[in-house]
Amino acid sequence: MRVVVTGNLGYVGTVMTPIIAAAGHEVWGLDTGYYRGCILGDLGETGLSRQIDRDVRRVTAEDLRGADAVIHLAALSNDPTGELNPGLTSDINYEASVRIAGLCKQVGISRYIFASSCSIYGQSDAGALTEDAEFNPQTAYARSKVDTEAAVSALADDEFSPTFMRNATAYGFSPRLRLDVVVNNLTGWAVTTNQVRLLSDGRAWRPLVHVEDMSYACAAALAVPRERVHNEALNVGREEDNYQIRSIAETVAEIVPNCVVTFAEGASADNRNYNVCFSKIRRVLPEFEPRWNVRKGIEQLYRAYTETDLNGDRFGGREFTRLKQLQHLLDTTRVNDSLYWL
Repeated sequence: MRVVVTGNLGYVGTVMTPIIAAAGHEVWGLDTGYYRGCILGDLGETGLSRQIDRDVRRVTAEDLRGADAVIHLAALSNDPTGELNPGLTSDINYEASVRIAGLCKQVGISRYIFASSCSIYGQSDAGALTEDAEFNPQTAYARSKVDTEAAVSALADDEFSPTFMRNATAYGFSPRLRLDVVVNNLTGWAVTTNQVRLLSDGRAWRPLVHVEDMSYACAAALAVPRERVHNEALNVGREEDNYQIRSIAETVAEIVPNCVVTFAEGASADNRNYNVCFSKIRRVLPEFEPRWNVRKGIEQLYRAYTETDLNGDRFGGREFTRLKQLQHLLDTTRVNDSLYWL
């Protein structure tokens, strides 16, 4: 297939494009480039045959014509960034995502894989949540995923086949690193300060998935007959990687030498707390076999951080924290208030 990966210059996309290419596909990247230069270590092979420099709000039918599938990753990519301007979150994460799905239908692209999120479950004490669980989104980012799933699902027909990959919280190394996701962040604190200070009691639960396994799940969804994944939502991850935040911190301390963990009293200001079931993806997509667990991922991050000499300045800087990078682009008038390049 000829596959367009939107957001290919981001944290997930930088890892995903060579994996999709290695599966035998021709890969086109489409990205506006907010994080193009935010690189730690060696970028490596991209797997791309074409790069389209385009804001997802300005994608045209001609940009997509000739492709067979779209993997739509591009978004304001986490909850704090989504709160930067909730209106922009709706424009970019919801309206542009639905519009691109419509363009796919217009030009005859039948496969549309949407990077959704387990954060749509938000807060629940109902046990391991299946894909049929009630949504309880806590942020603009999560609400945009709920709205997009509903709107794109309504477009599904015999010619257009969407699949909704509800990814657990991402972790693991990517050359376009993110330090604003929990496992990467806690490991970074340990490496640069020998301390992991939790701002809560750490008892909240969060499902986790390695960035490579997110990519392998998309590759598996492309490889199977469309009927298998037509208009289906799939939680992406493993039950074993439902973790309490405090357990992540303790595992980091076991791996990073001379690291001390401290906990604050009381709950975090972040009220997300949920546990997720992944039995459906095992049943519907048995070709997807996760290759990582959280301990291996922390070991990978520790090696990568030490080999690239990640220091306190870079750890606390703008390159690897999405909200800080976007704020830098705004402050230096590289982009306008709507995040269009000037």
